[in-house]
Amino acid sequence: MKIRGSKITSYTGYVVVIGASAGGMEALCTLISQLGDDFPAPILIVQHISADASGDYLLKAIQRAGKLRCVHAIHGKQIQAGFIYLAPSDHHMLIHGDGKLQVTKGAQENRYRPGIDPLFRSAAVGFTNRLIGIILTGYLDDGTAGLIAIQRCGGTCIIQDPADAQYPDMPTNAMNQLEADYILPVSEIGNLLTKLTTKKLPLRRKTVPKDILTEANIAERVLSDLQAVNSLGEQVPFNCPGCGGVLWKIGEGKELRYRCHTGHAYTYKSLLAEQTNKIEETMWTALRMFEERRNLLTTYAKTQTGAVARSAVERSEQSQIHIDRIRAILLADDKSTTPN
Repeated sequence: MKIRGSKITSYTGYVVVIGASAGGMEALCTLISQLGDDFPAPILIVQHISADASGDYLLKAIQRAGKLRCVHAIHGKQIQAGFIYLAPSDHHMLIHGDGKLQVTKGAQENRYRPGIDPLFRSAAVGFTNRLIGIILTGYLDDGTAGLIAIQRCGGTCIIQDPADAQYPDMPTNAMNQLEADYILPVSEIGNLLTKLTTKKLPLRRKTVPKDILTEANIAERVLSDLQAVNSLGEQVPFNCPGCGGVLWKIGEGKELRYRCHTGHAYTYKSLLAEQTNKIEETMWTALRMFEERRNLLTTYAKTQTGAVARSAVERSEQSQIHIDRIRAILLADDKSTTPN
């Protein structure tokens, strides 16, 4: 870090980025507790939290667990070694190569804001081989694409041992898609970070692949157009659950992802989970409307006689058939729902 007088001009050391979801608070506290107050790098954390949560409970828990100062990220703030920066709820946290934070309300990625992938990708572009990325406990697979970006840009990748994770999905999915530099229980990651961040800094930056740079720019809203997304993949006959726009397929096989031109992005698993949620919402709406229709017809039949009353009763009974079918589908889906 270069300091001229009291003004910080830019950050030139190592940077650590961490992504966590379900079970993350305990894992993060365990990790942070291992770091001394002289830890020589800034730490940027995305923990999935609900949009209406303040995140203060997490900030205070991390502050109590360790010796480093923990703060919520502020747009335009310069990062400093020895500080922990938390992404605010319902905002992405990105980092520029000059060490300045960007806090944005950009489109959700993998159904989350803050998202792990946007932070990891922006940090990979900004710090390449000076970056250390860590995936901890959580559901589904947010962070995997970002960790791959870190690896492709020359950074170091660490994954919590799934056997050690309270919720092993995120570490397991990351392990299935890349060969991490280290796979460790969280109780050993802190000591490893101290060793890695005290190593001699690399002399040269690694070149950033064009596709990673494009996706990082989209997340910053620098690019968000058809040309940009067309350069990443090909259109597919699916609609974005977030905005209804067309989706583009990015990558192949295990690295298959989807993105729309407004910025929403999904892995296969997060897209499937979001489609399932949308279907369920539609089914519950249909169930309510059929129940209201049945109730209206039943009420109306009681006020009528003859053929009019019989017709209303028949239509009410037909609505009940639809209600029973929809309920059966919802009950069947409830037994096999993918966790959020």
